[in-house]
Amino acid sequence: MSAKVEVRGVCKTFITKGKKFVALQETDLSIEEGRFVSLIGPSGCGKSTLFNIIAGLTPPTGGQVLVDGADIAGKAGHVGYMLQKDMLFPWRNIVDNIILGLEVSGVPHRDSVARALPLMERYGLKGFERHYPNELSGGMRQRAALLRTLLYDRDTILLDEPFGALDAQTKLSMQKWLLTIWRDFKKTIMFVTHDIDEAIYLSDDIYVFSPRPGRLTTKISVNIPRPREPKVVTTPEFIVLKNQLMEMLHVGAPAETEEEAVE
Repeated sequence: MSAKVEVRGVCKTFITKGKKFVALQETDLSIEEGRFVSLIGPSGCGKSTLFNIIAGLTPPTGGQVLVDGADIAGKAGHVGYMLQKDMLFPWRNIVDNIILGLEVSGVPHRDSVARALPLMERYGLKGFERHYPNELSGGMRQRAALLRTLLYDRDTILLDEPFGALDAQTKLSMQKWLLTIWRDFKKTIMFVTHDIDEAIYLSDDIYVFSPRPGRLTTKISVNIPRPREPKVVTTPEFIVLKNQLMEMLHVGAPAETEEEAVE
């Protein structure tokens, strides 16, 4: 199967206070269409830098980013991208927040709302259409933000720690909800997390990054059958894989200093 997303020799160097700072060493990865992959590694190792490059928000210092075989390095708009913060506009109600990408793309407001409402009903936001972000819980806001990303209608979606700020119970609920979305829409998902349990539970493949300056060290396939229930975290297969990943992440010195902020 041909790759949906390919990263070929991508690297990034910043100039910080007159000094060169290597945020990401040459990195190669290849992701097949429809896969759910997670990126894990210490803070400051370049995971978010790589996402910004794939999204076209930051040009790479070197290398290529291919989506469906076309080089998109430095070009925005080819993938959906959702950050940890929901980035909902407080002055727009929830349905108007969800349709923002459609409106920016030129879809009339009435048509945008007509596309959004069935999704809101199907995925747990029915009845909150006219509420404002400050009236919703953190989990509900993240649902709205993810539906907005889905309606942007790109085959590949980047999710950068979308559940990092949620409590454990809400996070588990959102993980199950995300897997339902992924199954229904058949998107290719790239997911950044610091939570090893989350990475294993969600993913087909896990990419492990070294401490700064970041580089891809290992790709691990998660050979745990789907669908997965939350209790899978207690199985021997899960625990063995978790211990393996923990050992990988603790090899090498942790990233530190102010330059971590570049990630």
